Amino acid sequence: MPYEWSQSEPDACRLRLWPYRSLGPRGFAAFIGATALMLAVPLFAVLGTAILWGLLPFIVAVVAGMWWALRRSWQDAAVSEVLTLDHDRVAIRRTDPDGTVRDWEANPYWTAVNLRPLGGPVAQYLTLKGAGREVELGAFLTPEERVRLAEDLRLRIAGVR
Repeated sequence: MPYEWSQSEPDACRLRLWPYRSLGPRGFAAFIGATALMLAVPLFAVLGTAILWGLLPFIVAVVAGMWWALRRSWQDAAVSEVLTLDHDRVAIRRTDPDGTVRDWEANPYWTAVNLRPLGGPVAQYLTLKGAGREVELGAFLTPEERVRLAEDLRLRIAGVR
């Protein structure tokens, strides 16, 4: 599950959320290498001919395009959210892929955990409402993970009230 709770202090806890990544650095390298190898196999038949030089730019373009697309996907998924919860404050710090940091704070006593099964931008839309604002939490999680997270949050917020 792409989130974890940790106990930062005796009366405070932290929740760290991140997007799921099915392709790690080793998998990325293996995929690019396998793609290049599979695309190079047909080139053996045309070694030493002018056709090789006609096909080679397209093969290089395919591998470079795949490299660029996977790197872009990795950069777009470089988002994280950290929720800090103690007896007098609940705070969320979201770091976007471009480095922008957004903060939100509220009193846990007045904070409501809302889970909208329908009607939100995504299924099981999870928000926290407090201090006059409503903020989304875990937009990159699956609907099932947002349901479990909402239950966890309700229990932990009720525990610090």
